[in-house]
Amino acid sequence: MSPLMHLHSGFSPKYHPNLQRSGCNKTLESPLVQGRRKSVKCSRSPFYLTSKIRKSEDISNESCKLMFNRPVTLQVCYASKSEDANQRMTSQEVFFKNLDALHRFIRPYTLMGTVIAITSVSLLPLQNLDDLTPTYFMGFFKAMVPGLLMTVYEVAINQLYDVKIDKVNKPNLPLTSGDLSMRTGIAIASSSLLMSLAMGIMLRSSPFLLALIIWFLLASAYSVDLPFLRWKRSSFLTTLYIVLERGLLLQFAYFIHIQKYVLGRPIAITRTLMFAVAIKCCFCFVISVLKDIPDEDGDREFGIRTLSVILGKESVLWLCVYVLFIAYGAAVIVGLTSSPYLLSKLLMIISHSMLATLLWHQARTVDLSSKASTLSFYMFIWKLHYVECLIIPFVRL
Repeated sequence: MSPLMHLHSGFSPKYHPNLQRSGCNKTLESPLVQGRRKSVKCSRSPFYLTSKIRKSEDISNESCKLMFNRPVTLQVCYASKSEDANQRMTSQEVFFKNLDALHRFIRPYTLMGTVIAITSVSLLPLQNLDDLTPTYFMGFFKAMVPGLLMTVYEVAINQLYDVKIDKVNKPNLPLTSGDLSMRTGIAIASSSLLMSLAMGIMLRSSPFLLALIIWFLLASAYSVDLPFLRWKRSSFLTTLYIVLERGLLLQFAYFIHIQKYVLGRPIAITRTLMFAVAIKCCFCFVISVLKDIPDEDGDREFGIRTLSVILGKESVLWLCVYVLFIAYGAAVIVGLTSSPYLLSKLLMIISHSMLATLLWHQARTVDLSSKASTLSFYMFIWKLHYVECLIIPFVRL
């Protein structure tokens, strides 16, 4: 049997002892041109194996290229399928990465706060369970969507103008980390704003549309870096912005819209609504001041004089705690003296006493030198706000 026949019938180094000792490692390469020689490279100097094989004693000083056609073609097809599979996996990873960036960009906890706050105040105009009709739920959801879209605009415009600051305070945000482009962020902000205002017009509720326009103006004044704007540079204007928007505007706008334009009743401001507005304003003040504690380093570097920069972290922390203590104490007194319903009275007294106790315990465990600890306490205040929103619909004064 000729040496060339050995190659096609399963060549083995045992027929060439010197080749076996040389440690020849065969690697197959895909064909680029039909009829081109396919080779397996050995570890020594090159030679080409053709129809005549050189003497075996010279093989140890040279390397070879072996000609294969059919097996190599099969191997190339297999590699192509593998590359296609890897490409599909890469596309999936890119999709989920973009989805995660969008999730972080719109800040779901802020959206959750909007949902709970709107739900809470929208239940206050109800007088009994008979008011829970399909008409009510349809009107409620139609009013919910523009509020959520305006919230997306609010958080988007804030991040678009805060990229430099967030590189210090929040480098994991999608705009600062590069997971989301500025162009995409601008598109999200613009489309959310336009859809919110368009839906407000479609509802044909003048107070509600006016509230959306004021909401847009306040959110822009807080974030946009133009003369007489950028309210976030001032701790007073920051507090004013959040109290006006979340404490007053959102409460009155949704209450009046549901009462008149959904339930079809004349506008009547109730004592329960005023209690809700008062305690919400306290929470808005606390949230607006407390949110700057984890961001103190970046705010100080860029000359933003928040209350945390002016007074210090510890003073601001305990100021917020005492404000909430006053709000909870007032809620207990109102429950004892003003509520004509026993269930409402007990709920206000017991729940606010328990929340005050939890607040005191949590405040004592905050480590002001740890950004993670201060951020955790800030999120805890949001949770207290959520609980308060759940309590308010059951308060009847």
